[in-house]
Formats: sequence, C-alpha cells, structure tokens
Amino acid sequence: MKKMYLLGKMFYWLILAFLIFVAGFTAMSALNLPGNYKLFVVMSGSMEPTIKTGSVVVVKPEKTYVKGDVITFQDPTKSKTTITHRIFEASGSAFLTKGDANKTPDTTEIRKGQILGKEILTVPFIGFVINFAKTQVGLILLVIIPAVIIVYNELLSIKNEVKKLILERKNKKILPKKCKKNAK
Repeated sequence: MKKMYLLGKMFYWLILAFLIFVAGFTAMSALNLPGNYKLFVVMSGSMEPTIKTGSVVVVKPEKTYVKGDVITFQDPTKSKTTITHRIFEASGSAFLTKGDANKTPDTTEIRKGQILGKEILTVPFIGFVINFAKTQVGLILLVIIPAVIIVYNELLSIKNEVKKLILERKNKKILPKKCKKNAK
C-alpha cells in the first residue's frame, strides 16, 4: 500500500513538473525574452534531419548572417507565418534560403529586415505540446484540469490537517484530571 502511495506521489510530481515545463515554454514562445531571444515551433519537415518536425528553435538576432546559418524569418507570402531554413546564398542584405530536406532553394529572396534571428538551440518534439497547449482543448487538458486537480488535492490536505488539529484539541479536553496533572 505504501509503494502505491509513493508511486502516486512520484507520478503527481512528474506530471506537475512536466506541466510547469510546458507552461514555461508556452509562455516564453509568446513573450520577448531577455537578450532578444525568441522561440519558434517548427511544424514542417523541410529542415529534417537537422531540425525535426515539432521542434522548438531558439533564435537570436545577429548583426551579420552568412551562408550556412540556420535562420528564422517572416514568410514573405504570409505575414503571421515564420520559416526556419538555412542560408543557401548570401549577397549583401539579400539571402536565398533552402530547407535541408528540399532539393531546390526557396524562390523568394529574404531581406535582412525579415530575419528574426539565427538558430542558437533546438529542442526536439516539445513544439507539438506547445502548439496543442495554445488550442482551447489543449488549454483545458494541459492547464485547467491539472490546476483544478492540484487545487483539489491541496484543499484535501488542508481539510485533513484541520481535522487532525480538531481531534488533538478534543483529546486534550477529554483527558481525565489525573492524566492532565501527569502531562504537566
């Protein structure tokens, strides 16, 4: 019975740690981080095997970019979309990019002002969870339900502690007079 209790507690803390991790990454992907770092989720296979689909890339703006750098930039055709590709050709402030898995370079030149940053770090697969957490169903399953469970567990702990205190006080009042003298 004690092993089941310990396993349950370990599972509880692992889930809690995972949820905090996901919440942190989700918040960081929506906020500007100190040092001008930005997080983006890669949702296509154009950079595989270097960057797997569902990875999170951390980028930082640089003063210069050179051939071979992996960069994230605004999609010239869709303003709210970003693309992470490698610089295939650089000429001044114009760049031609190509995904590692693509046979040919991209058709549109990228200007330096469209570049959001150079890839500094890649965290595989966490992007799937982050994108899911940004949906209504994901918010409910990954944030609201676990938060309710945690609050419920904490309320049960408080209730049990209050019951224990009340029981201890009752036991002190019920003690016979001889026991009270001996207890001093």
